[in-house]
Amino acid sequence: MSEHLTVGVGAGARHLGVDRVVDLGPLHPSAHGAYRLRLTVRGSVDDPVIVEAEPLVGHLHRGAEKLFEVRDYRQVLTLANRHDWLAAFCNELAVALAVERMTGMDVPVRAQWLRTLLCEVNRLLAHLVFLAPLTRSGFEDTAGTAAALRGREAVQAVMEEASGGRVHFMFNRIGGLREDVPAGWTDRVAAALSTVDLDVIAEHAVSDRLAGIGVLSKGSALALGVTGPIGRASGVGLDLRRDDPSGPYRELDVRPVVRDEGDALARVRCLVDEARLSVELASRCLERLPSGPVNVRLPKAVKAPEGSVYTWVEAPLGTSGVHLASRGEKTPWRLKLRTPSFNNVQALSALLPGTRVADLAAVLGSFAVVVGDIDK
Repeated sequence: MSEHLTVGVGAGARHLGVDRVVDLGPLHPSAHGAYRLRLTVRGSVDDPVIVEAEPLVGHLHRGAEKLFEVRDYRQVLTLANRHDWLAAFCNELAVALAVERMTGMDVPVRAQWLRTLLCEVNRLLAHLVFLAPLTRSGFEDTAGTAAALRGREAVQAVMEEASGGRVHFMFNRIGGLREDVPAGWTDRVAAALSTVDLDVIAEHAVSDRLAGIGVLSKGSALALGVTGPIGRASGVGLDLRRDDPSGPYRELDVRPVVRDEGDALARVRCLVDEARLSVELASRCLERLPSGPVNVRLPKAVKAPEGSVYTWVEAPLGTSGVHLASRGEKTPWRLKLRTPSFNNVQALSALLPGTRVADLAAVLGSFAVVVGDIDK
């Protein structure tokens, strides 16, 4: 306890300037998994302010990297979508790209365009999941909540139709995709995209009460390796779809929206902007989708040559990287993941100090992480 000032007498006394340590979690119902925030708060009991924040992780103990290293390359893909369950397709793709680059494999053009399309649909799905709670008024659903849930269900349905999986898609394969999409699927994707009413969602999710709270500076974001919508809301203009594009992204002229306010309002606006961009990019992919095969014939055992490679993709929450080291066997010698939530969650220690406890829920709601992506 620090020195404190007492105002009033007896039971009505209020203490100012007292440091109190408060644990939020580790089983907070609004979190995607279990992590704990240790907060130090100071000020009056009526309006305490956070002076220090420490995110405490490691409750899930998933051990994904070591699980990868005792499975062959085809089996690895079935695990790759599980650390960030809202970016399942993008996670599969990052690992598939690493193996394909090491083996010098040429992926069919139709598979490349379908992968890009599915990545953008997956991105839209993830953003709608985070936007839906932000549209609520207290505990009451609004028209924005209904629009977000309706749009999420529509895009989830087309992802499920293509892959057969609702959460863990397992649709990527080394050399392309497991199979082609069903007949008429592209028309149903276009219809699903048309149901996403981002104007109504934005009307209820974007609120002036978020302005100026939970500010993350550009310098802090760069120092902590923050990427994705959270980084772009703080002026970090990195988007791998534009800055290191692969395949069809080179032809799609991706123009991400970058803001410099760094507050909760900017982060929510970036999520809405990203969702709009994904609808636009997915629509362009549908217009340019070529015909042809979607995979290549593989040997019974896929073996990457001796060496190492690093690949990365722009996942919904930021940069998702894979460092693959091989000794020429059918299993990875080392497979290291660079997951966006692991880096991004550190930023809470930089942006929460100075936040009123009354604003904590709003700030955390603007800060999208998936805990499986942290406890990889």
